[in-house]
Amino acid sequence: MELSKIAAALATVTDPKTGQDIITANMVLHLKVEPPNVSFTLQLPKLEPEYKQQLNFACQEAILTVYPEAQVHVHMQNPAAAPGAGQGGGPQQANPLPHVKNIIAVASGKGGVGKSTVAVNLALGLQELGAAVGLLDADVYGPSAPTMLGLQGQKPKVESIYGKPKIKPLFAYGLPVMSTGFVVDPEQAVVLRGPRLAGIIRQFIEETVWPPLDYLIVDLPPGTGDVQLTLVQTVSVTGAVLVTTPQEVALADAVKAMNMFFLENVNVPVLGVVENMAYFTPAELPDNKYYIFGQGGGKTLAKKSNSMLLGQVPLVQSIREGGDSGEPAILNKSDEVTREAWLKVARNVARQTALRNEMMGPTPKVTVQS
Repeated sequence: MELSKIAAALATVTDPKTGQDIITANMVLHLKVEPPNVSFTLQLPKLEPEYKQQLNFACQEAILTVYPEAQVHVHMQNPAAAPGAGQGGGPQQANPLPHVKNIIAVASGKGGVGKSTVAVNLALGLQELGAAVGLLDADVYGPSAPTMLGLQGQKPKVESIYGKPKIKPLFAYGLPVMSTGFVVDPEQAVVLRGPRLAGIIRQFIEETVWPPLDYLIVDLPPGTGDVQLTLVQTVSVTGAVLVTTPQEVALADAVKAMNMFFLENVNVPVLGVVENMAYFTPAELPDNKYYIFGQGGGKTLAKKSNSMLLGQVPLVQSIREGGDSGEPAILNKSDEVTREAWLKVARNVARQTALRNEMMGPTPKVTVQS
């Protein structure tokens, strides 16, 4: 019996929770071959009977296909459920996205500040820096990702994994993307309340086949509502990026969004602030800056959140054109000034995320008690 053949056989087994094969997802530990015995440990996010049974049968079948005489022994464990694994000695809640290293929420206090533009260009910027990145457009009231990424009119496919439907994200510029804009008619009025909103967000997280990612960027709706609460209840959010424009009225609302992340039972770190539309630069006068919305709002919010100013993005025509045409501004190499502004934001987010992970453990998911 060859270890490599057994590993290759196990790579054909799909985890029904994530849609990834169990080898790529690093779920197989301590693989040992002593003919005719094959033994290994499966590290699972949940120890549900049906889930364990599905994977056990699938692993047995995969190995017996290449070695019919094998005696297969599968041990299943969930380290997070072990005593003392969680904070204060208690058990941690299962992670529905164990193959996603960092979940970054992009938030704003009000609409119209360019939050979705920041989310899309940040995701593509991190990808350009060499990271594996996905984008979840959770702005259920005004999903912008389909337009900004040229995916209008496209629908995600659904595939069956062990008899359960899973959603396959769409791809744009190498970026896996999910959005309510893919499943709702663009001109349809969407009237959604708490439980329905929560169901959609959980479906996009738990029932979508996200590939292994370094970052999942989540574009939140403006304000502080049901979607934000559902997100922090469902996954461990690594950190938040706040988006504001320089003027006082935007800053006042951004502070409310900031304070939501600082609530005692939420406690999501703020990685920093992006000041969008920081100044106007006409194409014919690239060295001129006109501060038509005022100055200092981003720095003020960064100081209040005890974080940093991740970058100042100018108000230029190419950003608007890129968003409308489905070719985000960061991809426009003919406008190096604007492109560099977005890359600076991406580099700073990557750096702040690394620092946050060095200094802090995972953010606990929020538990709401009735």
